Amino acid sequence: MTLEICPCGSTKYYSECCEPIIRGTTVAETPEALMRSRYTAYAKQEIPWLKDSLEPSQQGDFDEKNVEDWSKNSEWLGLEIRASKIEGDSGEKGWVEFVARFKQEGVERVHHELGEFKKVAGKWFFFEGHGIKGGTFKHEKPPVGRNDPCSCGSGKKFKKCCGQG
Repeated sequence: MTLEICPCGSTKYYSECCEPIIRGTTVAETPEALMRSRYTAYAKQEIPWLKDSLEPSQQGDFDEKNVEDWSKNSEWLGLEIRASKIEGDSGEKGWVEFVARFKQEGVERVHHELGEFKKVAGKWFFFEGHGIKGGTFKHEKPPVGRNDPCSCGSGKKFKKCCGQG
């Protein structure tokens, strides 16, 4: 058992928080728990979990190489959950608003998103992310390019994900 604090910001030990979800020994009980495990998977380069936690209809667009490169070439600084809810009579759709902080090439970045989650056969999956635009800020480096992997973690290119619109 590892006594390291989980990267997701829960203040629990990794072995008692996200690790069992990532390893498949337990399921995420809520969209928030799944979101925390996905952030932790980026921080720990657990790429297979990032694909497996996508809703099955979304897995075909997963670009493992780009996600792995982004995961390994970023320093993961923290996750803040701003809101989380489950909706509908059947409780099979959920939302998590979060802010992920990371550093690339020495530049701190902030990713603010409303993640959509769906429950399929009793198990939560990440469906898609909707970027939330913040206030005006100055880019230290060029913004994400159209063909770069989307920073929401979907595995899609930016232009086919949060860059649409």
